[in-house]
Amino acid sequence: MAARSKATRSKGTRSKGARSKGAVGIIGLGIMGGAFAKNLVQAGFRVTGYDIDPARRRAMARAGVTIAPDIAAAAAAAPFLITSLPSAKALRAVVDQVAAAKLEPKIIAEASTFTLEDKIAAEAALKKAGHTLLDTPMSGTGAQAAVKDLVVLASGESKAIKAMRPVLEGFSRVVYDLGVFGNGSRMKYIANLLVAVHNVASAEAMVLGMKAGLDPKQVVEVISAGAGTSRMFEMRAPLMVADRYEPPTMKIEVWRKDMDVIGAFAEDLGVPTPTFSATGPVYAAARSMGLGLQDTGAVCTVLERMAGVTRRKGAAKGPRKTGGGSRRKP
Repeated sequence: MAARSKATRSKGTRSKGARSKGAVGIIGLGIMGGAFAKNLVQAGFRVTGYDIDPARRRAMARAGVTIAPDIAAAAAAAPFLITSLPSAKALRAVVDQVAAAKLEPKIIAEASTFTLEDKIAAEAALKKAGHTLLDTPMSGTGAQAAVKDLVVLASGESKAIKAMRPVLEGFSRVVYDLGVFGNGSRMKYIANLLVAVHNVASAEAMVLGMKAGLDPKQVVEVISAGAGTSRMFEMRAPLMVADRYEPPTMKIEVWRKDMDVIGAFAEDLGVPTPTFSATGPVYAAARSMGLGLQDTGAVCTVLERMAGVTRRKGAAKGPRKTGGGSRRKP
């Protein structure tokens, strides 16, 4: 399903005292949805949100979000709605409640990672109720979401994407219009396949450096400057140095759902994924070690145990950096 690809880069946010840009509702105020909400408030939008977790509701209220009493009220508060949900079951529940509320037509951006079947079913149910659903998963972690470093993979009705673009730009770095509904998810599966691989590869490299007696901090510095780096290495390797994976930017337990979706997608297309498949047992081992609620960077703990690495102070220093100038990546 080849389709055009249009990108629009986000502009800087307005100050908190700026005039409102409009209203938007958000259902699901977790790591990602909460970051959307905070950035939209900062960008000058009136944000109404709902989450089943009272702690998240309190935190978002402090950030300037108006907390709705339920899902229907959050959806009724604005012409645009974003859903950021943890499971397909939660998506079905939200769709049912929005459809049953008999609201004026809404444009709804579904920002989670689910199967195409789940997204298509949601689109059909909402269309029947008079609403337009867009498939808009995000490429980026919770840490990236916090600083507006997300890529929006939007797909669906072009006019609806255009209408909602200012909202999407309010919490992202770049917005792509990928064409027909579902292309956003297809692109997200590819992105997450690479994230899964790069994350474990980063842990593998860090453990190799530790076992070789190199200073982990210097491993990050040197590798980040060279040809072997990746966005995931640059983001997760510092967590591995600190041996600290909380608060998580993506929980290992939640990541399992994404891994299952990607695996099924590739299998349906008959595409072999040997490297991606090799990461599965590492993530599974992390869950079995009780690390499911920690950041996915905690796969480093698994490989450290397998390699017999014991953390100690005063690890040997690697080579010193020489010369001046800015970093360059070949």
